[in-house]
Amino acid sequence: MKYILVLAFIVLSSCSAAKEKQLSQSQIQKDTAAIKAVLQQQAKDWSSASIEAFMEGYDKTSNLLFVGKSGITKGWQQTLNRYKVGYPTKDHTGELTFNILEVQPINAAAYLLVGEFHLKRNVGKADGIFTLVFKKINGAWKVISDHTSAYDNEKK
Repeated sequence: MKYILVLAFIVLSSCSAAKEKQLSQSQIQKDTAAIKAVLQQQAKDWSSASIEAFMEGYDKTSNLLFVGKSGITKGWQQTLNRYKVGYPTKDHTGELTFNILEVQPINAAAYLLVGEFHLKRNVGKADGIFTLVFKKINGAWKVISDHTSAYDNEKK
């Protein structure tokens, strides 16, 4: 029985790997550019203190998952509300920039992205790291999961 389970795992893994190999390098580059464009727009919107516009980069459903220092927030509206409470004014939103560290395809319709955020603002700078899962939904790349952690001020 153990051998059957191991064999099934190997077969399923190789099928998954075969599907991922079907994603061409040019398609990965195209998808990566489109995903980075979403982040560029989000940084612009955030820096304009438009949290609602920033949130357009997220999947607008109750399934959106945000994980941060306050725990898990589930749902687009709940995530928007959380941001509005934490960043009530332009002094709090400041100027946002991203440093993309890694982009990896999960499959043809989903990517994992790891990056850093940097906030220059009047109430003190904030820097940290995040992991996003992007999914292509109705032809547009949307964040379906966001895990963000601030760096300790002493480390940065």
